[in-house]
Amino acid sequence: MQSFDVVVIGAGAAGMMCAVEAGKRGRSVLIVDHAAAPGEKIRISGGGRCNFTNIHASPKNFLSQNPHFCISALSRYTQRNFIALVERYGIAYHEKTLGQLFCDGSARQIIDMMLEEMQGNGVELRLSTTVEDISRTADGFELFLSGNRVACKSLVVACGGKSIPKMGATGFGYEIAEQFELPVVETRPALVPLTFDANTLQKLTPLAGIAVNADVACRKTSFSEAMLFTHRGISGPSILQISSYWREGDEIAISMLPGTDVAAILREAKRANGRQAVQTVLAAHMPKKLAQAIAERLGFNGNLADLNDTHLKAVDAAVNQWRIKPAGSEGYRTAEVTLGGIDTRSLDQKTMQVKSVPGLFFIGEVVDVTGWLGGYNFQWAWSSGWAAGQAA
Repeated sequence: MQSFDVVVIGAGAAGMMCAVEAGKRGRSVLIVDHAAAPGEKIRISGGGRCNFTNIHASPKNFLSQNPHFCISALSRYTQRNFIALVERYGIAYHEKTLGQLFCDGSARQIIDMMLEEMQGNGVELRLSTTVEDISRTADGFELFLSGNRVACKSLVVACGGKSIPKMGATGFGYEIAEQFELPVVETRPALVPLTFDANTLQKLTPLAGIAVNADVACRKTSFSEAMLFTHRGISGPSILQISSYWREGDEIAISMLPGTDVAAILREAKRANGRQAVQTVLAAHMPKKLAQAIAERLGFNGNLADLNDTHLKAVDAAVNQWRIKPAGSEGYRTAEVTLGGIDTRSLDQKTMQVKSVPGLFFIGEVVDVTGWLGGYNFQWAWSSGWAAGQAA
C-alpha cells in the first residue's frame, strides 16, 4: 500500500493550488480526480478564456452563512498573488469589465500553469480514478482508489459542488461530510438563469435573444449589468448575479432603462408630436421588439396624444419598475456554482481543517462560501486551496 503525506480529492482550481502549496513544503502529495482531464471548469470558464480572478475581490463579494469566514484566506492569498503567478508564466491577460481578468489566449494556459507547478513540486496526479472508500486510521486516513489502497496523513476534499453535472460534478464532497458527521448548509444552484411559467413565457417568447443593460433587485440586493431574454426566461450577468439571492416565491424588480425618466421623455415627445406611438418613442432608447411588447402589454397602441399623464407614468413603471415572480431556475444543469455547502462553523478559517477531525480539510466550492459572477469563485478556490496547502 502506497503512503502519502497528503491526498487531495479533486483536480480543479482549489485542489491543484492546495497540492502545489503542500508540495512546496516538501510534503508527498497525490491528487486524484474521477475525470479524464484536470481543471475542466477552468477549461470552459469565460467562454474558454478563463475569468481567473477579479481585481476587486474582497469578502463583500461572497455569500455564506458566516460572511467573516472567508476573510482569512482571501487576505493571505489575494488576487494580486495569483496575478503575479500568471505574469511569471508570461500568460497575457486583459480586464474585460468590472475588474474581471481573462486570458488573452486559452483557459488551457491556466491549467498548464497549474500542472507545471504541480510537476515542479513533486505532486503525483491520477486521473480517471474513483474514490471508492474512505476510512480514518490512527495515523490519518486510508482510501480505496479504483481498486488500490492508499494511506495519507492529511486528506483534502476539493471535489466541488453539484453545478454542471455534464462536466462530472456530483455531491460526493457532501457525502464525505456526512460520513464524518459534519453539517452541510442547504445547497442550491447559483449564478443560474431564471425561468418563467408557461403563461408568462408565451407573452415573452418573441423577445428571446434581446439584451438590455438593467438594474435587477431582490431582497435588498441589486446588480447593474446586462440582462438577456431567453426561450425559458431571463439570463445575462445581472440575472445570474441576483439568482444567488433569489428564492422560490420571491419577486424581482427590473429597471430596463435605469436612471432614465421615461415619463418625462414621453411628455416631451407628446408636446413635440402627439401623433407618435408610445413604442416609436421607446424604440429610440431600447430594442424595437421590447418597446413594442411593453406598449402591447399596457394596451397603449394609439397615439401619445390619446394618453394622459397617468398613462405615461404607467409606461415608466413598466420599463423601470417591472416586477415579476420567476417560476424557478434552470438548475444545476447550467448553474455556474453551488450555493451552500460544508458549514464553515466546522472548519478552522485559517487552515480549512475540520475542527473535529484533525487532518481532514475542505476547500473551494464544496464549502459554504460562494462568490459573485466575475472571477470571484476562482479567487476563493486559489485562496482556500493555498490556505489548506500551508497546513495539510
